Amino acid sequence: MLERDSREGRTDVTFVLPADTPPGPVSVVGDFNEWKPGAHELTPRPDGTRAVTVALPADGSHSFRYLAAGDYWFNDDSADGASDGNSRLTT
Repeated sequence: MLERDSREGRTDVTFVLPADTPPGPVSVVGDFNEWKPGAHELTPRPDGTRAVTVALPADGSHSFRYLAAGDYWFNDDSADGASDGNSRLTT
């Protein structure tokens, strides 16, 4: 699930996953962090989900995927779309 909050020139996007699906550490990896694993690792929240917030330029389109333990890559069903096997979001 994606949560968005727009501000001057940027959009804060919060990437949210259930606490244990998939198990182990998960990071969001995309063109906004040069596809660097671990740069934006999801952390537990009080409501039992895991999340990370990333500030992205406003009025842009971004490719991303999630990377879980065991080199398990997966997309976000709540993304704005898909392109080249990646999830896409528009800010």
